Amino acid sequence: MSVAFALGLCMDVSQSALMGQHALVYCLLMFAAQMSSRRMLWFNVWLQALQMVPLFVGAHAIELALRLISGGTLPGLEGLIAPALEAVLWPLASWILLAPQRRPPDPDENRPL
Repeated sequence: MSVAFALGLCMDVSQSALMGQHALVYCLLMFAAQMSSRRMLWFNVWLQALQMVPLFVGAHAIELALRLISGGTLPGLEGLIAPALEAVLWPLASWILLAPQRRPPDPDENRPL
């Protein structure tokens, strides 16, 4: 959660957004992802992406609500496309993050695994 908060503050500074806007959204998204992490392990990558769509839509809805409350404007078409694009890119992110676990075995007398 602290990493999500810190990265959210970095996004707020980089985008000149309301301070804490992205930090709140990232922390809520992290909480929701942690709550569903056990269930996600049962699905393959494409079903995981489908399970993540409500989380992505919720995160963008909270960000939009905070933006509108603070006097911002509607984001336009990219606000609608972003959750779908994130879900489509989920298998690629999963493949990259799980790459260290798929390393070929290197037999060594000193390492039994």
